[in-house]
Parts: sequence; structure tokens; C-alpha cells
Amino acid sequence: MSSDNISAVTSRAEFRDAVRSCLGGAADAGAREIVMIDPTFADWPLNDVAVVETFARWAGQGRSLTLMAHRFDELPRRHMRFVEWRRNWSHVVRCRADEELEEQQIPTLLLVPGQTCLRIVDNVNYCGTVSGLAADLMTGREAVDALLQRSSDAFPVTALGL
Repeated sequence: MSSDNISAVTSRAEFRDAVRSCLGGAADAGAREIVMIDPTFADWPLNDVAVVETFARWAGQGRSLTLMAHRFDELPRRHMRFVEWRRNWSHVVRCRADEELEEQQIPTLLLVPGQTCLRIVDNVNYCGTVSGLAADLMTGREAVDALLQRSSDAFPVTALGL
């Protein structure tokens, strides 16, 4: 997507395709940061082989992937490939949560700063937009920053215990 385009997302399939496209664009451009926010990540295509390969192509020194969720229990159940990839790249990936927020207060958003913002405004019908417009990128960044300021680390790579 070029930086001045905006397109509609009107279904779950289009949402998944948009996630793949945004991540591919981030990898192709060598984006330094990717932020993904969703209540559970249940419907994201994070278990797709192609998506995990895209993350592997993207990851490297100076890169940062941030996930924020209400809860992360769906990741190991639905997205084992991603969870396994994350084990090897834990120095690049951070997971955050805000236990004070209700699940419906967590938006569905993917931000590649300076490049693209995917925002779902209706999580039932998966309606939203993918935009490279400066105003949408700024609004996305502000939303991300506000959420992350209140959040704390979550979903450790390994469970510690005796």
C-alpha cells in the first residue's frame, strides 16, 4: 500500500488478508517497529506459515514487535507457529496487557509507524480501514501510545516455576 492510500475492510477474510499485506509491507520496507493490538488475537492469521515466514524475514537487530491484548490464552491454542517463532525472537517481541480495561475497550489495530495503520472499528463484522494517510498514522500512534502507557508486561516466553 502506498503512503497515500486508504482501503476498506469489510469481512474477516479481508481483515486477515490486510494483516498479511501490512506485515509483508513492513518486512519489504525494513520497518523498525510493528505494533499489533487486539483483545485476544483469536482471528489473526498468526498461525499461517507465510505470516511466520514474513516475521522471520522482518526480524533483526533494532526491530521491535509489540503485542497488546486483554488476554493471551488464544495465542498458544491457535497460533503455535507464531508462539514457537517468538521463542527464538523474544528479544524482538514484547507482549503487554492492561488488566484494568474491559475486553471491549481493547481495539483491533495493526500499526507500522510511518507506513500503514489497519484499524477494525466493528469487531463483529470486521469492518475497518487500512490507511497510509498521515492523519490516520498519527491517530493510530496516539491510540497505541495511550494504551501502552497503562499496560504492563504479559505472556512470558517461558513459565517459571518449581
